[in-house]
Amino acid sequence: MALQRRRRTAVGTTLSDPRFIEPALASAVDRVPSGARWIHEIKFDGYRVQVHLRSNGVKVFTRRGYDWTQRFRKIAHDAGEIKMHSAIIDGEVVVPQANGATDFSVLQNELKGRSQKIVLIAFDLLYLDGRDLRHLPLAERKAHLRKLIAGTRLQYSESFAIDGREMFSHACKVGLEGVVSKVASSRYVSGRNNDWVKTTCAQRETLPIAGFSLDGDEWDGIYVGRYMGDDLVYSGKVDHGFDRSSADELRTRLTPLIRKTQPYAKRIAHRGVWVEPELLAEIEYRTKSAEGKVRHSFYKGLREDL
Repeated sequence: MALQRRRRTAVGTTLSDPRFIEPALASAVDRVPSGARWIHEIKFDGYRVQVHLRSNGVKVFTRRGYDWTQRFRKIAHDAGEIKMHSAIIDGEVVVPQANGATDFSVLQNELKGRSQKIVLIAFDLLYLDGRDLRHLPLAERKAHLRKLIAGTRLQYSESFAIDGREMFSHACKVGLEGVVSKVASSRYVSGRNNDWVKTTCAQRETLPIAGFSLDGDEWDGIYVGRYMGDDLVYSGKVDHGFDRSSADELRTRLTPLIRKTQPYAKRIAHRGVWVEPELLAEIEYRTKSAEGKVRHSFYKGLREDL
């Protein structure tokens, strides 16, 4: 007598042929929230992705819905180990370091090669075998996610019902990026909301590159801006975080964008090579001036997924 595969109990509501779902985004806060309704997870420093498993294969989408399956072939291959007909997983592509930390610039360098060190940290499950799970409580979605990826090379983002402020303090001491706090009973809501909040050890921002600086013929950093309506406003010069490779790459990418005049709405006194502000840079900084200029800033890499 043949053994029959035990059927999984259906969860969620029926949803046929799901497309890319706008991701839920955490709002930035200065202090980690406290209270029994919150759970806390490590904040990772990588590319936010949405992995779609279907009967005809796996697709990996960026936060804005761009298909990066070819660029993240290893992630697609790892996700293909899941024994399900269909699923949508929300997570972050990272390169883990020996101490557990993740770094966006390390990820960027890895993607220039064979990308064999990248992994997916999965933290939410939106869809499973024809059922929409977004209306279920987060804690329940994560329980289904843990079971789904068990035994695969995908990693599960643990959540902790502990003192989030103590967890944040420890995360900063050991060099992690910060903490994401979520309401355990929350549904999955696309867009930015206050049921998911993030607290970072250092401030991060994605800013348009307005130009670059040379000392003779040597690389001397980039000028960045911030849009205020339609106007690009000067937001500082970033001259740390570059190595020879990243400086050469940036100069190559920026050279075709060179223009004669500054792209800023209000001209600044600095000398530079000005460009069309089409490329976005991920910038880490310690503080901002009253005028919004970044201070003690470091270049982390280009953001091509946004």
